[in-house]
Amino acid sequence: MQFLSFLALLGIAYLLWRLTDQIPDLIFRLSEVQRDTAELLRIAKTQAEADEPDAAPSEAQD
Repeated sequence: MQFLSFLALLGIAYLLWRLTDQIPDLIFRLSEVQRDTAELLRIAKTQAEADEPDAAPSEAQD
């Protein structure tokens, strides 16, 4: 039973090692996705503002 526990511990250690090895790449990819999403939102906002008709401010008459 101790041998199986040792093998399980080695497996968990290996998986954690592989995960920590990939963390910098994951962080970089997430930042790229966040940057792309922000750019798409900015483009959509500027297009929406360009598509709106220019409404002249109406003066309130008393």
